[in-house]
Amino acid sequence: MAKDPHHPALDEVALTTVLAALSDPLRLGLVRLLSDGVERQWGELDAPVANSTLSHHLKVLRSAGVTRTREEGTRCYVHLRTDELERRFPGLLQSLLTTNGHGATEVGIKNPRQSA
Repeated sequence: MAKDPHHPALDEVALTTVLAALSDPLRLGLVRLLSDGVERQWGELDAPVANSTLSHHLKVLRSAGVTRTREEGTRCYVHLRTDELERRFPGLLQSLLTTNGHGATEVGIKNPRQSA
């Protein structure tokens, strides 16, 4: 059984911790993708980095309280803590999402495998 990932209570997270997590272009791209509110399986995420690097960036976002990870069997799912972040840091996410990229790495969703 996998160890449960740590999710900090946002009232214990400093703004500087969240801003540091969001300062990386790939992590900002992940937040922009997850802002649609859909929980995504890690394997669906199409980022221009190795899986181990993507895992590191997802861990940084989780540790900063920006995302929440859920494990189900051998799969991991991630979603943005939108409502909680809005309560703790009003307007922060909206400010990030209404700008046009500003250096964010584009992250997409992998196409589902075609049936044979």
